[in-house]
Amino acid sequence: MTSAIFGRGTPMTEEEFLALGETSERVELFDGSLYVTPAPTPRHQVISRRLANLLDPGAAKAGLIVMEAVNVRLQPGRITIPDLVVTTEIDLDESVIDAGAVLLVCEIISPSNAATDRVLKMHYYAVAGLPWYLLVEPETRTIRLFELVSGHYKEQSVTGEGAVLHLNEPLDAVVSPTDLLPPA
Repeated sequence: MTSAIFGRGTPMTEEEFLALGETSERVELFDGSLYVTPAPTPRHQVISRRLANLLDPGAAKAGLIVMEAVNVRLQPGRITIPDLVVTTEIDLDESVIDAGAVLLVCEIISPSNAATDRVLKMHYYAVAGLPWYLLVEPETRTIRLFELVSGHYKEQSVTGEGAVLHLNEPLDAVVSPTDLLPPA
């Protein structure tokens, strides 16, 4: 089935994309084009789980939900799969979360998609109006927090190993790269 999808040579509509159903590939839709990345590494997944665990208590207290690797509709025809999102209350049985429900989005940089996370997705998330963008960089062992200001992300903090990021919005949490990142 996958080869037929990728060999078609024409833009894909959101309806066609959603009709694919669940796949074993990590497939995102960018304005009619499919973007496919390999499965994340175990290190990537450990970081994602640890971050979700650290954010969960603050999210619960604020009435928010933390989720990993879910479909987010940034606009019609543009559906991404961020590594982690913090949302308002949503329908947990819907296959796609609308951007308006997402308060914080997080990407964990992988060598295979670093430019996509730092440039393309950052731009798409800003255009969609997602208020907070958290970028975890395992290679440099840093966490970068961006806030949406006047339609663009402004870097609010860079947290390196040994330091602590204190989140106050959209939830209260304390995150340290040392707590997230397995030994190099």
